[in-house]
Amino acid sequence: MIGSIAALGAGLSVIGAGIGIGQIGGKAVEGIARQPEAASKIQTAMIIAAALVEGAALFGVVVSFLGLK
Repeated sequence: MIGSIAALGAGLSVIGAGIGIGQIGGKAVEGIARQPEAASKIQTAMIIAAALVEGAALFGVVVSFLGLK
């Protein structure tokens, strides 16, 4: 039972990260389409934001698996 709860927490973390990165990517493409000259700045900010979302998701997965003990 506890293992399934931890798996649910890990799954929710990964789903949240997928949604977040999808939003970041979509808005970045939209911003680049509106201002192509700012593409490098937008891309840099997008990569940093995606890394932060992935870090938060990894933290969520680790915390959910620590609940197994």
